[in-house]
Amino acid sequence: MIGRILIPASFATLLLGVWELAVRSFGVPVYILPPPSRIAITFFTRFPMLARHGATTLGEIALGLTLAASFGFLLAIALHHSRSLERGLRPFIVASQMLPVFAIAPLLVVWLGYGVWPKVVVTALIGFFPVVVSELDGLRATSRETVDLLLSMGATRRQLLTKLLLPASLPSLFSGLKLAATLSVVGATIGEWVGARRGLGYLMLESNARLHIDLVFASILMLTLIGLLLFGALRIIERWALRWRDSAGGSASARRGGG
Repeated sequence: MIGRILIPASFATLLLGVWELAVRSFGVPVYILPPPSRIAITFFTRFPMLARHGATTLGEIALGLTLAASFGFLLAIALHHSRSLERGLRPFIVASQMLPVFAIAPLLVVWLGYGVWPKVVVTALIGFFPVVVSELDGLRATSRETVDLLLSMGATRRQLLTKLLLPASLPSLFSGLKLAATLSVVGATIGEWVGARRGLGYLMLESNARLHIDLVFASILMLTLIGLLLFGALRIIERWALRWRDSAGGSASARRGGG
């Protein structure tokens, strides 16, 4: 456990040290590339402002991720139960990830205005693909023999879904959700770049125009912390939701040991 923390921390410290030394040794202007120490000072001194803009971005991410998770989850169940529907929609699902977000975001601003919804929609468009693909793979990971056994014992399609398929697909679903959470940070930021009056993406553009590059990096640091917070929260929820799997694994090991 300690090694899993110390090794990344050591690499990060080495990278920041080289960055600091290189910038100061070569006299790089702070409006080109500020040293990490200046970025850290800016982050802590401007933290109230960063927190206000970060709260806006976090709200957009939360709404977009909720839409992506809900729509992706329901769509995956529908595709699992209908091969015809999957064959009809799969090209459009794949194509939705090939469209450049910067091409869609300005249209959303025209259609939905400068409020929160263009950012939410961009975030949802980016996040729903890993959710629907991961959940669909999870639903189909259950062996056909197990499904046939439950059907032969009189289980209905609904019971099969709720008692077997959905619980078995949870690990895949959480993998998709964690990936969607990291991508949602990018989606919200892009949405704010195109049109916003507040948020970390807006703050980055404004700071860059004024050559406050240290504040740009501080905004990036805040976005990184938001992404880590979301990822960590999903890890905690995943462990709670899958606690039955660890209990089952422990019980099976105990039975094998007793035998």
